[in-house]
This record gives sequence, structure tokens and C-alpha cells, in this order.
Amino acid sequence: MAERCLLAVFAHPDDEAYRPGGTLALLARRGVRVQVLVATRGQAGSCGEPPLCSLDDLPVVRERELRCACVALGLEPPRLLDYQDRHLDQADPESIIAKILAMVNEFRPQVMLTFGTDGISGHPDHIAIGRFAAEAFHHASGVSALYTIAVPKSLAENLGMAQIRTVPDEAITLRVDVSTVWEAELAAIRCHATQLGTSPITRASRERQRAFLGMEFFVRVALKGGNDFLVGLEAK
Repeated sequence: MAERCLLAVFAHPDDEAYRPGGTLALLARRGVRVQVLVATRGQAGSCGEPPLCSLDDLPVVRERELRCACVALGLEPPRLLDYQDRHLDQADPESIIAKILAMVNEFRPQVMLTFGTDGISGHPDHIAIGRFAAEAFHHASGVSALYTIAVPKSLAENLGMAQIRTVPDEAITLRVDVSTVWEAELAAIRCHATQLGTSPITRASRERQRAFLGMEFFVRVALKGGNDFLVGLEAK
């Protein structure tokens, strides 16, 4: 059997931890090679509350945090590109798509994961990287399925998460119970120390955290082959 591989394409350090982190950790524990590709170093993000570093040092610090999170989740060491945070939607499409395709050719994943058209939070960088990754998927050979991170409308409404861009519950393709890797997911989130103050979920009760993070949701937006190993993760 060919080695199972997944390539996750995101915009910033910490994108790998908050919504898909449990699923990525679960896949790694099941023997899947998981490679994270991040387009920016998050240099426009927070330095922490109170500041943990200077703005000049933030890109280096955030890369270190990303590497810490990937270790916590049991993933391959991450790869980073050098696009400007908050300006990813202005990147040359041909160039960045070529860089994603180069990663596909090196890593040879059967499945790709990225943001959907809502970007979860509506962040322009999330929307842009999702668009670029989708275009790379359609040009790539050997990649069977493309998934996007999603939050079902009912979950966001139940938890009062008004800032989240949701999808209709019936649009969800895959639901993954990540309760067995809960501690790894929290450890990965804590690795991103500079960003902890920017997310309400990090200040929520443990019960609320489990409600929001304990189950992860995805939409399969494209399929062009039969080797979609993510279907085996569907929660019973």
C-alpha cells in the first residue's frame, strides 16, 4: 500500500492548531504523513498580551511557535513561504500556485486541506490561500481529494460564536471526533503564545473549549480519485 500523505495549506502560523489540529494529530497517530505549508510568517499578528517580543522579532517567534505546534501534534516539520501577512490576497497567483505545486510534487499527497471561500473568519489571507490551494489541486496529478475546514451553523449558534463564518449543517462532509487527541490539540494551541489573547476560545471554560474543539468538521469540495483516506475518520 502506498504511503498515505496529507498536505495542509494555510496562511498563518496557528491556522493548523485551532480548527484542524485534532484531525491532523489523529491522522499522524494513524500513520499518515502530515505536511503543513504556511504562506506567511504571521508578521502582522499580535506580539502577545503583554508583548512577548518586538515586532521585528515576531516572524521568527511565530515560526518557532509553529514548529512547536507541529511537534505537539506529531506532524512533519512545517514548511514556510515568505509572503506578507495581511497582503496574501495581493500575491501573484501564478507564483504562489507554482510553489504549492512544487510542494505537491515533492510530498505527493493523496489529500489536500485548506480554507474554504469563507475563510472561517472571513480573513482575506485565509480566503486567498484557499483559492490558491484549490487551483493547485486542480492542476496537480495524484491528489485525490480536496477538503476545506468548516464550522456548521448549528455549532456556532449553540456556542454564540457570532464572528465565525459558518456553513449549513447539511454541507458538512466529514465529522471527526478528536477527543482522544484533545491534550495534543491544546498543547499545540498553547505553543502559539503570542496569539493566545486574540482568540475568545482560549479564555473560555474547559467545557466550552471541548464543545467547540472536540469535534472537527470539513467539506470535501473536490474529488478526482478514489484514494480519499479521510472518509475513514467519520465519527460514528
